[in-house]
Amino acid sequence: MNALAPPLPAIPENAPFSPAQRAWLNGFLAGLYGGGQAGLPAGGPAAALPGMSAAAEEEFPWHDPALDLAERQKLAEGRPLARRLMAAMAQLDCGQCGYLCQTYGEALAEGRETSAGLCVPGEKATMRALKAILAEAPAALSAPRKPDPVTPVAVKPATPPGRPVTVLEAARLTGAGSAKDVRHVVIDLAGSGLVYEAGDSISLAAPGDPSLVEACLRALGASGEERVPCPDGVARPAREAFTAYLDIARPLDRSTELLAMAAAVPAEAAMLRRLTDGEDGAEPQDADLLDLLLAFPSARPSLADLARSLPALKPRLYSIASSPRAAPGQVHLCVGVVQATRRARLRGGVASSFLAERAVAAGPIMASIQASHFRLPADPATPIIMVGPGTGIAPFRAFLQERASQAARGGGRGRAWLFFGDRHAASDFLYGPELRAWLADGTLTRLDTAFSRDQAQKIYVQDRMREQAADLWRWLQEGGHFYVCGDASRMARDVDAALRGIAMRQGGLDEAQARDWIVALARQGRYLRDVY
Repeated sequence: MNALAPPLPAIPENAPFSPAQRAWLNGFLAGLYGGGQAGLPAGGPAAALPGMSAAAEEEFPWHDPALDLAERQKLAEGRPLARRLMAAMAQLDCGQCGYLCQTYGEALAEGRETSAGLCVPGEKATMRALKAILAEAPAALSAPRKPDPVTPVAVKPATPPGRPVTVLEAARLTGAGSAKDVRHVVIDLAGSGLVYEAGDSISLAAPGDPSLVEACLRALGASGEERVPCPDGVARPAREAFTAYLDIARPLDRSTELLAMAAAVPAEAAMLRRLTDGEDGAEPQDADLLDLLLAFPSARPSLADLARSLPALKPRLYSIASSPRAAPGQVHLCVGVVQATRRARLRGGVASSFLAERAVAAGPIMASIQASHFRLPADPATPIIMVGPGTGIAPFRAFLQERASQAARGGGRGRAWLFFGDRHAASDFLYGPELRAWLADGTLTRLDTAFSRDQAQKIYVQDRMREQAADLWRWLQEGGHFYVCGDASRMARDVDAALRGIAMRQGGLDEAQARDWIVALARQGRYLRDVY
């Protein structure tokens, strides 16, 4: 911060506030007077203080990834159907289902969505919970319903129509000996008209694996020329539909249900029903369409019905790893290539494998920019704390490029602290040379790394946070913004728990007060997550 800046105002210790309220107010004043973007929610200060929310604002006490499923469901008891369904989600708003946690619950409750298996981080536990709740209200599955009379909240904007872009490069970032294949992907925006800001994401319409498409067609005894319905209502040849419109890598519970109804062998039908219900021990687990067709040869519904049961092939969303000022006319991505061998067959992620192996030669693909809430503070002097292990480094590379550009233009330089982690420093330190250079020139103030496999005891970013708890708490009390990017199912939850613990130890808050403090931090726009 500027050494000539006046001292930040603070709430006196003897003021008539609880520790949680005093911590929140100090953070708010720091954000307001220290250059942050802190702003009061509608309703004024009373609406933002812990336990003093405006009556008109609907509360979602279960919308907390640190709570387990049973706790979330208990908190939602007695609420409308849509809210009880929402409480069964993983509470990460990661977007992998095509919804937010709230809007997915609403779509199921209203009958606009028929699959209970879309929540990727919630896995089978969420699917089973959703099915149990829906079983108590079967009308939700049979006919559209009016929405529950609740206050709506903002949802993610619809992805705009795509524009053609070209993939120029997919260079490997991980070194020799790494168990991971992470690529630095460069996309040319020339002629697309697409523009973005640091923190935004890009949506890419990656096609399916052509070898998987051909294997599925063979198993179905299809030529590929048969016309089948696509999600946009247009009938297309099956090969084209399976490649560009339908997701054959991740069939839904409605697909296994259809196969069960078509199975001529009772044992196959029974196992398919177990898969549909998400039962433990049902096989094959994590199956793509080819797995199902090979495992259940008597299950052969009509090609058109099978196509209707499959989910749409959605564009994949990637956090952009560049600033437009540092890479004009380009988008950079940090992509972990998903690969695993299951049932003697190598499986690849739809988009990551395409980007790594086929995209450069494929020609133009459709893309769009999704504006994000994940933004740098408007004032470049505001401190930022970034937690981004693995490919979660992507938006923070963009942030640091942007901060370096701001400083070069005389815009000032705020403190920046990065927590980065991966397996091995020698092979998995993504963008390590760039990060060290930013540390040397002052763009990056602090860099804490956690390479989990470089010592006998595994160390993760949340462990480094706890080690630096006093300084981290001070940065937050001085108006710092806290960002998390990366794995939704474990890392983001562990980081959230670590942050609560820091608030309790450093701020003297109890568990409920720490939770309220974090909620207040998020409402100020100072706790932001980009998780997947």
